[in-house]
Amino acid sequence: MQSQELLTALLELAESVGLEVRTEYLGGDGGGLCILRGKRILFVDSAADSAEQIAHTAQALAGQPEVATMYVLPQVREELDKYKAET
Repeated sequence: MQSQELLTALLELAESVGLEVRTEYLGGDGGGLCILRGKRILFVDSAADSAEQIAHTAQALAGQPEVATMYVLPQVREELDKYKAET
């Protein structure tokens, strides 16, 4: 799976579990999950390379309990599992 396909799959997964996804310019080092006014928002840094975007997105999703019980593509699950222990 190409990195852009993996990122797209992760972002679709984020939306399917109720995260609002926002792509913003954050200088290349940012991105991640936050709660703002009671809403879970995943910020994707448009200045970061795709590997960073994937890492921040997978890290945010690995901490979401509903993701553990969902079917996802094996490549996506593999990426999530890299960050599972960190959450």
